[in-house]
Amino acid sequence: MRKSRAATGSAVFFAAAPGVVAGLVPWWLTSWDAGTAPLAVRAAGALLTAAGAAVLVHAFTRFVAEGAGTPAPIAPTERLVVGGLYRHVRNPMYVAVLAAIAGQGLLLARPILFLYAIVAGAIMMAFARWHEEPALHRRYGDQYERYRRNVPGWWPRLRPWRG
Repeated sequence: MRKSRAATGSAVFFAAAPGVVAGLVPWWLTSWDAGTAPLAVRAAGALLTAAGAAVLVHAFTRFVAEGAGTPAPIAPTERLVVGGLYRHVRNPMYVAVLAAIAGQGLLLARPILFLYAIVAGAIMMAFARWHEEPALHRRYGDQYERYRRNVPGWWPRLRPWRG
């Protein structure tokens, strides 16, 4: 896949998936009306939300640059993406989306967003386990299995995998 096509597809998928899950749904649940919370809690929420957004942009960029494809299941990468943050955790996009949702929960002092993060996380974990992992195994075989054995799915390892 050409990089321009991969970049366009990734941008569309960015809006359709994490844009909805970490943006539209939290807005729908809260109208982004803030409750009261100490400044330190709100600041931590802003940092967590910004960090989640930065990780998402990084991960989407890796799919275009390294994988020559998109994160969308209908336009997968030509190569397995294992660089950048993917050396620390197999699912940085999901972790980033959950961080952004939790960050908004802190920033807005809205507990409903923490409940939403739990539900969204359970759905993401199920999707990763029962759809993505088997699909990646079929597509990349032993290369994916080696990666899966060395890089945790959800809790980042401190030292990057050098596989």
